[in-house]
Amino acid sequence: MTDSLVFSSRPEFEDPALVLAFEGWNDAGEAASTALRYLLEETAAEPLARLPAEDYFDFTVQRPLIRVDPEGLRQIAWPDLEFFHARGQVVFGLGVEPHLRWRSFCDAVVRLVGETGIRRVVLLGAYLADVLYSRPVGISCVGGDPERLSGLAVESTRYEGPTGVVGVLCHRMLEAGVDTVAFWAGLPHYITVTPNPRGALALVGAASHYLDLAVDSTPLMAQAAEFEQKVSQLVAADPELANYVKELKRREFAH
Repeated sequence: MTDSLVFSSRPEFEDPALVLAFEGWNDAGEAASTALRYLLEETAAEPLARLPAEDYFDFTVQRPLIRVDPEGLRQIAWPDLEFFHARGQVVFGLGVEPHLRWRSFCDAVVRLVGETGIRRVVLLGAYLADVLYSRPVGISCVGGDPERLSGLAVESTRYEGPTGVVGVLCHRMLEAGVDTVAFWAGLPHYITVTPNPRGALALVGAASHYLDLAVDSTPLMAQAAEFEQKVSQLVAADPELANYVKELKRREFAH
């Protein structure tokens, strides 16, 4: 099967990079997709290409959406993987984790990397863990250039087990010889409020540092502070949850 990657523009790039995030299994607290959307907004990114969902989704599982445009017309929004470009130096990709044909899906992304001359790829993900909500969000990574990772508070992971499309794409890019890193934010499993801007802020910081991308994180920092305050109030109002958080603190200090 030939991939159906469709370009809407062909800008000139200078040493471009690619940042990718996917909604779904790889996106605990919607932190990765929120981070990507924030980067899109802050860089005023414009459409570049899309990978139509037709070959990769079971639409009874991930249903298309009906939306009404500003003129009042009803439109169908399909879960395509959409790519955007900004500043002539970075490409962003945002989509939903596909259900089918992951190898072909990854081949299509590799094709985009080749056709645009992308030299670095950053993948964003988030997972749930036994971590304190009030501590700085921990970032782990797979791959990456050690020199670019220097100065970042990240830990390499040797995780083994089930993986999502972020893990598969990371492996595929590394196999292709592309400088690739996957950043994963560890979020508290007992906090179900979404989106989680604290996780998004940590991922934006890691990606922008790795790519030397100037991004104003001030609005996201304000959202993260407000989110933490709300979570603190939720914890304080729930005795069982408050006791669990105290136990987590005790375990942390014990180490």
